[in-house]
Amino acid sequence: MTDSDLPAVMRAAVLLGTGGPEMLEVRDDVPVPSPGPRDVLVRVAACGMNNTDINTRVGWYSRSVTSATSSHGFVEADPEDSAWGRGGLSFPRIQGADIAGVVVALGEGADAGLVGRRVLVDPWLRDRDRPDDRDLAGYLGSERDGGYAEYCTVPQENVYPVSVGLSDIELASFACSWSTAEHMLQRAGLRSGETIAVPGASGGVGTALVQLAKRRHARVVAVAGASKRAAVSDLGADAVVARESEDIPVIAVEANGGSFDVVADVVGGDGFSGWLESLCRGGRYVTSGAIAGPIVDLDLRTLYLKDLQLHGATVYAPEVFADLVGYISRGEVRPVVGGTYPLEEIHAAQQAFAGKRHVGSLVIAVGPAAGDRSPSG
Repeated sequence: MTDSDLPAVMRAAVLLGTGGPEMLEVRDDVPVPSPGPRDVLVRVAACGMNNTDINTRVGWYSRSVTSATSSHGFVEADPEDSAWGRGGLSFPRIQGADIAGVVVALGEGADAGLVGRRVLVDPWLRDRDRPDDRDLAGYLGSERDGGYAEYCTVPQENVYPVSVGLSDIELASFACSWSTAEHMLQRAGLRSGETIAVPGASGGVGTALVQLAKRRHARVVAVAGASKRAAVSDLGADAVVARESEDIPVIAVEANGGSFDVVADVVGGDGFSGWLESLCRGGRYVTSGAIAGPIVDLDLRTLYLKDLQLHGATVYAPEVFADLVGYISRGEVRPVVGGTYPLEEIHAAQQAFAGKRHVGSLVIAVGPAAGDRSPSG
């Protein structure tokens, strides 16, 4: 495809401001973006949905918000600190970070060998001169327009060619959730033979944590709703505790036969202190979310008397995504898609995401070839 073959406008879901689903508007007159120097233009086939999409739209990252995540806008959210990095957002904005597609055009200086390649996109946008400086990082769909559109520009270093027999829908389920999970396990240093608890194991990050922990030959005790226990067990969890149980951390320790080396948590809320108590001396707690609430109780005596380590996991080094692409290419992990929606039904998709009745990731089909399993895309 040459530049002259590209359309002038495209379909896209445009976020108009902070609030409920009504702030997302699907349009068919959005200009197709032009790639800048060393950038590429990707024709988006599919784009996965993640918590960042919802949290950004509703303003949950604002320090003014102290409750659990929601699909509706928080009136108390301060627009000046409602982005993931605690800064402001500019609107209109096209969200969507989990892109699978094909490179169709290049900016000046970009690698011509990428044209026509089927790719996964690393959603973290790093400063080219200082890529290791996390303070300079941005996120696709937040600081830059993302993949809920037929076309998206990204830095060439963010695209990873893939040649696997997975559909575009399946590939789009990986980027955000799985890279987040891999980052969590690398931060916590999970090793073969260790034990790990995974609260919230049925979502995109949770299902990835289960598989990635088993890939490391760890013992996994997962927590999921009663109706989802069988599905999570099928992913390799050694034991699955029903989320409806009382004293979940205590039951998880019993199922494990003792304390955990690692807790990988995306839930937060009232269970936080119990999960710290579930760790062995020198254990590690790592978090990348707080869907049950960001404000938690911490007894500092538990932290220091047990010699615990606490880790946050958000901005990762490029090697984390490269590792993940390697696992996918070698068939060491499998995608878990809990549902697929066309772009025009993004409101319904986000409502379903907030309902948490699915297992795995929800994916938006953008291009006509989103179900194609051909490695050429």
